[in-house]
Amino acid sequence: MHRRQALLLALTVACFGGEPKQAEPRLERVHLRVDLDTLETVNCFAAVEPMWWTADIYGGERAYRESLAAFSRSQRLLLAVHWYMAEVFNGGHHQLYFNATGVVWKDALAGFELMGLDAFAAVVRESATRLGGEPSLDRQARQAALERLDPDFRDLDDRFYALSRADEPDASMCRFIAENIEDFRFDGYVKMSV
Repeated sequence: MHRRQALLLALTVACFGGEPKQAEPRLERVHLRVDLDTLETVNCFAAVEPMWWTADIYGGERAYRESLAAFSRSQRLLLAVHWYMAEVFNGGHHQLYFNATGVVWKDALAGFELMGLDAFAAVVRESATRLGGEPSLDRQARQAALERLDPDFRDLDDRFYALSRADEPDASMCRFIAENIEDFRFDGYVKMSV
């Protein structure tokens, strides 16, 4: 950022109390097809895209379940593992449980177990134990538990990062998709930001 741009940003923040507003992303209805050819030629994580754009994590457990009702259990569990890993890599278990994405923790646990990633599942179970044993799928309740229990997840975050380097979870996820290919086919429309 040039000095002049930095100065303008600082003045905007000082005068208006925040960064300049960005334009809201425009959502368009887009046709997506995930088939064997897509999964073999693009990459296996193309299987996540239809759910990524469809899942509602912000409306609580019911909205999350209803938004994914048209998808297979395998699809839902893969999405949960994907989201779980993204949150933990970005800010650790505290971030996962604090954010709306914490609604996926049970599905992520089931996904890790189903994919044979038992060491990862053990980390998820221990994180849940530190948050009372059965963290709520309601964001406000989880946040209240984080405040009340003040769990220290640093060792679990470190273990998770170390496992990710050693166990190649991406390879296990891609193998899971390949072994359950019929569960991951998709041909339909989703609203995507463009």
